[in-house]
Amino acid sequence: MELPVVVGVDGSQGSVQAVDWAAAEAERSGLSLRLVHASLWERYEGVRPRFGADRPSEQVFAENIVAGAEKRVHKIAPEVKMSSDVLPEDPVGALLRESDEAALLVVGPRGHGPVAGMLLGSVGLAVAARARCPVVVARGEEPNRQGALRRVVVGVGDSTGSTTAAHFAFREARSRGCELVAVRAWRCPAYENMPYPLIDGEQARAYKREAEESLDRVLDVVEDDYPEVVVQRKPVQGTAHQALLEEGASADLLVVGAKRRHGAVGLQLGRVNHAVLHHASCPVAVVPGRS
Repeated sequence: MELPVVVGVDGSQGSVQAVDWAAAEAERSGLSLRLVHASLWERYEGVRPRFGADRPSEQVFAENIVAGAEKRVHKIAPEVKMSSDVLPEDPVGALLRESDEAALLVVGPRGHGPVAGMLLGSVGLAVAARARCPVVVARGEEPNRQGALRRVVVGVGDSTGSTTAAHFAFREARSRGCELVAVRAWRCPAYENMPYPLIDGEQARAYKREAEESLDRVLDVVEDDYPEVVVQRKPVQGTAHQALLEEGASADLLVVGAKRRHGAVGLQLGRVNHAVLHHASCPVAVVPGRS
């Protein structure tokens, strides 16, 4: 039995972006779509919707949110099989539980949280940092979200999780029929970047060569399974988050790996993942890997 694409809905503009992205993804991949609304809004955020007294107002409000999302899915991807659920519980806990039985979990960049100016809402951050399945935060500009740029970018790091992220990125590039750009950042440590031309040039070439070898180690394991995907290896001088943000500006999807440590508690995201989740101009996929 194939697992569904699960999307969290809460009626916010970010949720609308997530629903649109998830519907298109389910259609491309041939998977079913599951809409999940979970909230304790009346307790924590002071929401007081006004509806009839036959049912609790928050339940009616939630059902209307899900019904609106279902209409959007029918319009965008009418052939996609769809189910939905309204859960009266904390959204983070509900979505993390859903991730146990999901091929992919999609959330918006912001919800109805109390800090409207946050670049990424607390629910999206917590889910991306702890979910068992890949998580996509459907952020960024409209052309990026709609897949108009024909590029998927994957960041290649040092951990074994890079291979898992690469497999995900290759599958996305194949389903979209687009190019895959694999990025590995490199730079000379500050104490080596001194004004001695011969030494400095040799050090730079050595670090670039190491980045190229890192790309080869990861991609050589994966790319034979996806012969139809055109791959560009791109070692980039600079910091990893800067390189990925720049490449993501002209991409439909930016894919990064994330370590999931057995027995660890709390958020499990590194600095690079934090940066792209908060600032990327395109949707970001966080693909978990065990260490």
